[in-house]
Amino acid sequence: MNFLAHAWLAQPGDDGFLYGNLIADGVKGSDLSAWSPSVACGIRHHRRVDAWVDQHPSVMMAKQRAPQAQRRYAGIALDVVWDHFISRQQEGASQHQLIDRCYRLLSEWPAPQRLATMMPVLVEHDWLRRYADFDFTCRAVAGIGQRLSGPNRLAELVPWLREDYTALEADFSVLWSECREALTSDGKTS
Repeated sequence: MNFLAHAWLAQPGDDGFLYGNLIADGVKGSDLSAWSPSVACGIRHHRRVDAWVDQHPSVMMAKQRAPQAQRRYAGIALDVVWDHFISRQQEGASQHQLIDRCYRLLSEWPAPQRLATMMPVLVEHDWLRRYADFDFTCRAVAGIGQRLSGPNRLAELVPWLREDYTALEADFSVLWSECREALTSDGKTS
């Protein structure tokens, strides 16, 4: 899952918990002593969500449908695509309030070094709202691939994402329903 999914799963946690969920991919290692307890709890929650999602049958089936040569990168692309589906499903005042809260935190609190250049761009260009546009989502997937070494395998996945859209949406519906039931914002899994 990516930013928007992690933000929804962190509700109604405090700001530190939400912020930890948002920045977790930029924090490496198990020593979280540099972070406040609530941010560290959010980072740990994000990691539990990622581990749970990565093992979910819907995610595993979607990855198996990805082209063989790019399959290793499919999980990264799917994380962004899941945010697209969340953006479309959770439209409304609650979503706008949550996004505004995320942007406030990402603007006011210092990002980890690994995310320091990306966070201002994410906020300035309103990525979390723009994920509702699938063309934007596909450009975001390809853009992430530009930051990886070697050929842009993520950009190579975009045609598959377009062709498999209906099946991916069905996978997401099952995943999101079960994810929201299984994972709570207090950092515990059921």
